[in-house]
Amino acid sequence: MTRIIADISVSLDGFVTGPDPGPDNGLGTGGEVLHTWAFSDDPDDRRVLREATARSGAVVLGRRLFDIVDGPNGWDDTTGYGAGEVGKPAFVVVTGSPPDSVRLTDLDWTFTADLSDAVTAARERALAASSAGGKDLDVVLMGGGATIGSALDAGLVDVLTLHLAPVVLGAGTPLFTGGAPRTLVQRSVIVTSTATHLTYDVL
Repeated sequence: MTRIIADISVSLDGFVTGPDPGPDNGLGTGGEVLHTWAFSDDPDDRRVLREATARSGAVVLGRRLFDIVDGPNGWDDTTGYGAGEVGKPAFVVVTGSPPDSVRLTDLDWTFTADLSDAVTAARERALAASSAGGKDLDVVLMGGGATIGSALDAGLVDVLTLHLAPVVLGAGTPLFTGGAPRTLVQRSVIVTSTATHLTYDVL
């Protein structure tokens, strides 16, 4: 069964970037520590990353995050989605203004203005990839924070995975800004030297 999984790194005080994020400062000031786990040599961190990317049939992201990853200082062969781990899933970007061109032309990009339509398109791509590969693949909402928050508010998320970094940023982009209440059921906790990986079912 294809699930919709929101997957994001977050500080202890609830921020998914540090202060002043932008195209040339994607994670904000001091925010790089949020993703320390993704570059860690800890075998449990590596397993979490490997399993997460291996299950990704399609990935949804917001326009601001797209501008960062497709920008001149964005993804490359060593820092792309699941770099060195798996093949490349399809990507669906939520935006009312698709770009005229993309730098990362080796990736499969779709642009749509509506979040619900983006999730639907990603689910279709994940299902197609599942059929081709003979195993169930999921849709991963990788961010940013506003995209995941909106998806949670709209009831579009089945699973919430948080990579809780041992840092207090004090300011930045918050993951939760109010919205509809949601009941979560904790499914797993993996503690490493760089993060606590938490997985919840969203009811």
